[in-house]
Amino acid sequence: MKKINVLLSTFFGYGYLTKIPGTVTSAITAIFIYIAYEILGYTDLNFSVIFFIILFFYSFYAVKDSESEFNNKDPRQIVIDEVLGQSMPLILLLYLNQTNQINISIEIYYILSFVFFRFFDILKPFPVSYFDKYHKNYFGIIMDDIMAGLYSMILIYLISLKF
Repeated sequence: MKKINVLLSTFFGYGYLTKIPGTVTSAITAIFIYIAYEILGYTDLNFSVIFFIILFFYSFYAVKDSESEFNNKDPRQIVIDEVLGQSMPLILLLYLNQTNQINISIEIYYILSFVFFRFFDILKPFPVSYFDKYHKNYFGIIMDDIMAGLYSMILIYLISLKF
């Protein structure tokens, strides 16, 4: 089971990339979801939300189980948190698109959601910084990216209202 948890926590090995594994994983997540939603036409919002919730809760267990495989409290190899955080504004995009609240090119929204998520994940404004600083464990690893994803969702939503 530990091998499966390490595989999930590293997002099938992307976490082992030597250069910017979090950014690469966020980009791969955005590309994968773009292909699923926009090219393949997979638009089941309920399934997307339920899958996200299951992955969110399971990730706590997987990351906790995987932490011992790495040398520090917030291993750069663990990138499932980037998948979760990046997915949040993209699931919102699915909803906004289905409710006709997208008024500029959908590709621009995908790019903005990626840029916003990485910005907040790297800059770490409060409460992102709180989870990163005070929870040096599986909980903090996941929750700082959830907060960055939440900030990204807010900006994406505000942009959808503006245009």
